[in-house]
Formats: sequence, structure tokens, C-alpha cells
Amino acid sequence: MKHDGLSLLASRVAADLARIAHPRAPWLKPKTGPDGQPAHDVVIVGGGQSGLATAFGLLRSRVDNILVLDKAPAGQEGPWRTYARMHTLRSPKDFTGPDLDVPSLTYQSWHEAKFGADSWNELALIPKGYWADYLDWFRHVTGIPVRNEAEVVDIAPADGLLALTVRSAGVESRLFARKVVLATGQESMGDWSLPGVIAALPPPRRAHCADAIDFTALAGKRVAVVGAGASAFDNAATALEAGAAEVHLLCRRKDIQVVQPYRWLTFRGFLRHLGDLDDAWRWRFMSAIMGLREGFPQATYDRCARHAAFRLHLGAPIASAINGRDGVDLVTPSGALRVDYVIAATGIEIDLAARPELARFAGNIAAWGDRYRPPPAERDERLARFPYLGDDYALTERVPGATPWIADIHLFSIASTMSFGASGSSINAMTTAVPKLVGGLTRGLFQADIETLWAEFQAYDEPQAVVRPPTPVG
Repeated sequence: MKHDGLSLLASRVAADLARIAHPRAPWLKPKTGPDGQPAHDVVIVGGGQSGLATAFGLLRSRVDNILVLDKAPAGQEGPWRTYARMHTLRSPKDFTGPDLDVPSLTYQSWHEAKFGADSWNELALIPKGYWADYLDWFRHVTGIPVRNEAEVVDIAPADGLLALTVRSAGVESRLFARKVVLATGQESMGDWSLPGVIAALPPPRRAHCADAIDFTALAGKRVAVVGAGASAFDNAATALEAGAAEVHLLCRRKDIQVVQPYRWLTFRGFLRHLGDLDDAWRWRFMSAIMGLREGFPQATYDRCARHAAFRLHLGAPIASAINGRDGVDLVTPSGALRVDYVIAATGIEIDLAARPELARFAGNIAAWGDRYRPPPAERDERLARFPYLGDDYALTERVPGATPWIADIHLFSIASTMSFGASGSSINAMTTAVPKLVGGLTRGLFQADIETLWAEFQAYDEPQAVVRPPTPVG
């Protein structure tokens, strides 16, 4: 019955998309690269939820000659089956996302088709595995072209196009595109942040929370988790559930963050129009929101607190970490402790040059610090390193004219946050952010083709009616 439900839903999706396909007319002409190879109109780097939603938005706009690339094997895109260690999504179950307001494509429709309406009504939050399964289904039912195990290691100009060097199974090849969208999630910022005192420890003693961690090996061990965001609690809970003897969560601040600012900003006005404000207002809002950090829900805390082996240390930044025969000695202002393993849940480091696809031109990507100087009370050097994007999510130049072609590279990820707020980094913003991104992409393609389109219009002479002499009556 459940299999039949998904089959019926797939038919409903096809019917719905057919009914809203207006206008159906194709409008982009094929382009070729300098070697005669066909070029894509848009290549999307990243096949997670943001990349898939962007691809779907483009297909609905009759930008059909697209390709999604992801370096992970099929089914492993994004964090859901890898380093996401929560049990459920933190967003309310009725938030819509990749569906772009097509009812039959919502998570609710998929869940009800697979498990039934009663299951949906009883559901509190979406299990992360179900969300990953839904994204797999979404990719299939919308016909999005995805090439897995394909890592983009360079982007360069090529006779009015962009040349992407793609590495698959150790072999490099080139693809050409008119535009590129980087939907590379957390990694788009540069690299995972690992504090120096932790990075100095030998690898068997430490990991970043984005690493593949063998939690079963932590059974009976003493573990420290550095950080106090939701991911820190997720990793602490996973270690506790694996049987760790002690888990110490070290928060450098005197108070943990329990207010979730992203809940406040989830309304259409903010999601749709923050990017339309001037720099002063955008900076004021986002620096305040990101200064608060991302809060965690009650269930995330309770998952740790139910274990007697859990210890929360406030005001405990790590001053030193010394590896010894019997463990790692950590020194903090709140005291010293010895552990066997350290997990850093310390976020991401903003270093665009660390991204291979950006390395060629990272030095000329304009950052917020290049465009806006906030009042002293609002200054934040880390946030000033975020890329300063155009109104179509495009990279902008630090030195105008040095790399003009980067205007065809659009960033839709966590790195877009300072320019647009929650956009390429969250489910709750997709229904407003993706149409804005797609509108910017199609605007650029249309403007680039305007001479050709003008010529086609002038040559257009297809009559809609045949005028005949009137036929006398009687």
C-alpha cells in the first residue's frame, strides 16, 4: 500500500508540474566551449538540498540544460547520512523547502504517501533519515540531472564561458558553463575550524565534529566536546549513547545560547527582503543574529542531560591541551581535566583560498570588510571576511576589472548569510531565496542574449490567422 502511495504521488507530481508549466517555450540557445564541446547553461556544484532546490527552480524556468555535480557518492550528499548527528531536524515539520510551494512535492505529501496521514499527525519533528530519503525521492521525481563522485577543483574563464575542472576517480576533465552556482553548504566558507591547541594533538586523540568519528571506540572513554552549539550537544549525546564513561562539554562563554534567533526571522518580509536593505541595516541585523550564535532546542539538551556521565562547563575556553600517556590534559579558567579524546564542534573558518574551486581568484573576491565599515560597537572581523555578494548572489570583485568573469559565479550557501540572511543555508528560507537566485540567473542569461533575442524578434513572422476576402451572404 505504501509503495502504491508513492507511485500515486509521483503521478500527482507529474500532473501538477504539467499544469503549472506556463510558459513552456524554450528560450536558451545551445552554446559550445572553445574546444567545440557543448556547454551547460548552469552547472550547480553541490547536490544537497540547496543544490536540488536551485536545479528544480531552474527547470521550472525552462533552463533545462543544467547539471548538478557532487563529490559524494549518491545518497551521501549533504550532512544527513554523514556528520549530522541529531536524531531529527530542528525545523518544524510543516516548514516547506525544496518543493518551492508545489504541494505534491512537500515533505508532508511524501510522508503521508509512504507512512499514512495518521503517521504525519503523530509526528513531532522529521527524523533526519526520513529527510534524506525524501531528498532522494525529490531528486528522482523531478528529474534533476546529478553526477556524483565529481569534485570541482578549479573554475577559470574560457572565451566568455566558465571552464570547470572536475575530478572523478582520480581523472580530471573539463566542463563548460555559462553560469555556476556554488551550493556547497558549510564547506563553502573555506575549511572546518580547528583551534590550534586542539590541532596540535595527535589525530588519534582528536577530531572535528564534521569528521567521520568511530563513536563505538569511545565506549568507556573520557571525552571532551569543545563548543556549545547544537552540533556540540549532538556529538556529546552521540558519545554518551555509545557508552562513554564521561563527556565534558566545554562552553567558552559564561552562558549557553538558548534563544534561537532564526525562529524570529522566519517570516516572509525578512526572508524575502533583507537582501534589499542597505549595507548598514543588513550588517546590523546579521551581525547581531550571528553574534548570538544558533540556539538549540530542549530535546537537544535533554538528550545529553539524561546521562549521569554528562558534565557542562561554562566559561571554559581551552587555554592549553597537552597530550600524555594517560590522556589529554585540558586547562581552562574553570579548572583542569584529563580526557582520552577531544571533539571540536567549533564551526568553520572563513578562508576562501582554501577552497580548490575558488583558489585561482579568491584574492579578488570582495568581502564585507571591503565594502562596509560598521560603527565601532558593531565591528566583527570574522563577519567582515564573509563574501559581499551582488543582488543575484554573484561574487563581486575587490579590484574591479581584474576578474570580471566571477560575476557568473553565484554563491548559495552558508557563505551567503551576511548578504542575504538565512538563504542557501536553511530549509526555512528556500521558498523565498531560491526564486530570488533563479531570477538573478535567468536575468543574467537573458541580458547576455539580448542581441540574439532582438534579432529573433525582428525575424519573427509566424501568423496567427489567415485573412480571407469576405464571403457574400445569400
